[in-house]
Amino acid sequence: MASQGIEIRGLYKIFGPRGRDYIEAVYRGMSKTELNGTHGHVLGLKDINISMPAGGITVVMGLSGSGKSTLIRHINRLIDPTAGEVLYDGVDICRMNQQELREFRRHKTAMVFQKFALLPHRTVLENTLYGLDIQGIDRSVSEKTARHWIDRVGLSGFERHYPNQLSGGMQQRVGLARALTNDADILLMDEAYSALDPLIRVDMQTVLLDLQKELKKTVVFITHDLDEALRLGDKIAILRDGEVVQQGSGQEIVLSPADDYITAFVKEVNRGRVIRVATIMSPLAGPPQGPALEATAVLESAAQTMTAAGQSVAHVVDTSGQPIGSIDLQAIIASMVTPSSHLDQPIAAE
Repeated sequence: MASQGIEIRGLYKIFGPRGRDYIEAVYRGMSKTELNGTHGHVLGLKDINISMPAGGITVVMGLSGSGKSTLIRHINRLIDPTAGEVLYDGVDICRMNQQELREFRRHKTAMVFQKFALLPHRTVLENTLYGLDIQGIDRSVSEKTARHWIDRVGLSGFERHYPNQLSGGMQQRVGLARALTNDADILLMDEAYSALDPLIRVDMQTVLLDLQKELKKTVVFITHDLDEALRLGDKIAILRDGEVVQQGSGQEIVLSPADDYITAFVKEVNRGRVIRVATIMSPLAGPPQGPALEATAVLESAAQTMTAAGQSVAHVVDTSGQPIGSIDLQAIIASMVTPSSHLDQPIAAE
């Protein structure tokens, strides 16, 4: 049966020894400031409702302290909620007993960390098959599986190296190979690429996207970087102070920011490299004109194609090559320019 993905419903987390005692007061509207100042408890998450589609990448983003790492740790229940549900295939992870939770963590989830979390005394190969060792898988089987994924992440020939002999990017590839070796349905990536240099970071994003085309894992990716979120996310949820401010596709968030906070985030985005022609195309009126553009093409490449062809009008085609709309250069240029109303929004400090 196909996975239903992850459903987070009415999730609250209050940090402190008597968190449950204050949940009713928070339901009734007690602020984060009052909860902390008067009662010494911290509101980590407030009424989180997110559907994370099976086989897709859901990015949870926000500034430091927004609650994104707290949220991802509820999915494998490293943190217990104060209230709410985290459902996977209709089963509430929050209600699992210790045996069920152990099985879920071992077989259904794998995590990739910001600081790599590799075992320094184990080689690349031994780090990669570590999860299978814990499961008691026969060494001949686990070694073959691990070598396959080491090769897939581009580390063939480094099997006998130790973590301290590798660059940061290579260490993160080991972390990814280890997660994939477990063959878990859910891949949890908490700021996985934040410690990497910008070029290596983009390289690792490409590795993930290429693998995801084939593997169709249910990926939850945490980041504070909007460009990364827009590149990776099939769906994006933006958190602020433990609450979801906006969720939707990258296209929706860039074109229709929900408030001043989101507007401040998206003002620096290179819209020409994010917005796709399908988002702004018009219905076909008459026979297709100009060059054909794929619906998924971004505006920058569409403009280049049309300029090279000496055309100011083009038609948009679906994956089977059927015309589905038209677009003109003027509309592309207008959509590539950040609206002036977005330019004077400061990003609020957390």
